[in-house]
Amino acid sequence: MSPFFFVLIQAAVLAYALVGGVFLAFSDFIMRSLSLTGGSGGVEAMQAINREVFRWVFMTLFLGMAAVSLLLAGYGAMAAPGAAAPLILLAGLTYLTGCFGVTVFFNVPMNEALAGMALTEETTRAYWTGVYLPRWTFWNTVRTLACAMSSALLLAALARTAPSPLAGV
Repeated sequence: MSPFFFVLIQAAVLAYALVGGVFLAFSDFIMRSLSLTGGSGGVEAMQAINREVFRWVFMTLFLGMAAVSLLLAGYGAMAAPGAAAPLILLAGLTYLTGCFGVTVFFNVPMNEALAGMALTEETTRAYWTGVYLPRWTFWNTVRTLACAMSSALLLAALARTAPSPLAGV
């Protein structure tokens, strides 16, 4: 494995884990906490979160890892060494579909629908409790698992490229 891809894969393990950690916090306790706020408090907080998520740190990691995942998938398909190749390919594809794709096709449309809703309307509360909370959290958990899986697959790929500790003994 080239030094460039060796370092890139190490950085990707960390980045996948960081993105997954953000999603884990939402699935584990943030969404549950927002659901416990009375009236429109959870809706208002989530609308604010969805506006603030476009800060550079998270978006750089989230979008940057989509590009890196494409690169890793290509490397895994065409140039990665031996037993590590399918793991690298699968890690990139897992992030692209399970994290980035789920975000684009499921979470973002729900966020956009919520953003356009008035806090005081009963239809907003019905959407929030009946649709948004359960579905958004489900798809967010899929994103969490995809990030964890991508990270684990790359760790396994690195382990397969490392020299055996018993080599030369």
